[in-house]
Amino acid sequence: MSRSATTERSPRVSNGLWLLLLALAAGIGAYALVGLGKRGRVPPSIELYGSLIAAGFIGAWFVVRKVARRADPVLLPAAALLSALGFAVIWRLKPDLAVEQVTWLGVGLVAFVVTLVLVRDDRMLDAYTYTIGLAGLILLLLPIVPGLGRTINGARLWVAIGPISFQPAEFGKVLIVIFLASYLADKREMLAAGSGRFSLPRAKDLGPLMIAWATSLAVLFLEKDLGASLLYFAVFVVMLWIASGRPMFLIVGLGLFVVGAWIGYLALSHVQLRVDYWLNALNPDKVYQLGYGQLAQGWFGMASGGIVGTGLGLGSPILIPYAATDFIFAAIGEELGLLGTSALLLIYLALIGRSLRVAVERDDAFGKLLATGLTTIVAVQTFVIVGGVTRLIPLTGITLPFVSYGGSSLVANFVILALLIRVSAGPWYRKVTT
Repeated sequence: MSRSATTERSPRVSNGLWLLLLALAAGIGAYALVGLGKRGRVPPSIELYGSLIAAGFIGAWFVVRKVARRADPVLLPAAALLSALGFAVIWRLKPDLAVEQVTWLGVGLVAFVVTLVLVRDDRMLDAYTYTIGLAGLILLLLPIVPGLGRTINGARLWVAIGPISFQPAEFGKVLIVIFLASYLADKREMLAAGSGRFSLPRAKDLGPLMIAWATSLAVLFLEKDLGASLLYFAVFVVMLWIASGRPMFLIVGLGLFVVGAWIGYLALSHVQLRVDYWLNALNPDKVYQLGYGQLAQGWFGMASGGIVGTGLGLGSPILIPYAATDFIFAAIGEELGLLGTSALLLIYLALIGRSLRVAVERDDAFGKLLATGLTTIVAVQTFVIVGGVTRLIPLTGITLPFVSYGGSSLVANFVILALLIRVSAGPWYRKVTT
């Protein structure tokens, strides 16, 4: 890279720092407002937690500047704002969970830095296609292993090893995307072959799609997790569409999803119950039961927030069951109102939009597919949980990225963020080229 090109890139790095500082000020300011609304004073722990959060993200920014100078300047600040706001809302709901969340936030930032340092060029992952795919499949199905898996709230997603419990599928989905990016990049010419963009795929080309469909059904039946099943299948179909350039894969994929969802509904009482919650959440005869009451309280909370909300710390989101995990969007809606939730969705829109821009700007198929798949994970998770809370679709157990309480999810999301930043920055060696 010439010296003039390096100089041209430097303002982009500076803008990223100012955006990060603004995001941290807004997130830590939300924490202060929660204390003022809840107890009439700024939380005494704001110096400790505020310093830890600020130091963690500023340290991560310095690492990005050192090893990924050309990275997109919006990705890290957007994640910082979402994480800091999530911490503030979790502290408002359950202070003991907030202590755990800031600990996991630190672990996530360490994973972010380690990923950036170890993955000096995203294309190096392309050399381990089947090893990464096998590891991802193992992590995906690990919860069904007798003696390791744990069933919580009807879904078998957890693995317990001694005192440590985590959701291996959160990390498995990242490895699956890397595998799919490598595999589809290698097979894209074969997948694109056909008589036209809107012609039906050939029978042999439907093989990968059928395998993905069967895998998503296996997740649904063995782990009883509708959300994860939808996520994996949606990611694969989108990546297959991008690799082939054929919209018919989307149409066929949608048809397979409808068939799979119908089979799951007929065969699994857990899925039937989720649908019943969705359809009858405001039924007067059922509204005081836990599953129905969760959705009803979420709606009541968002309705009481109105346009501008009750104010941070001034509402009653603790009445919503599982508000810090599944229903944190409803808690935000109650205290920040329609304007607050709209702003939150705009932050996600900026994060997802800039990530898709990263995919568009890449010339190689692997980088394009990797960025697309990782972005689709964040986009589908956001849609599924927001759609579930607002009763657009049946509720699932997927977390709101970077905001909801949850260690496995938070750490996995920071790994996704690091990979997106690496894809946007290109190989590390470019930083020393003059």
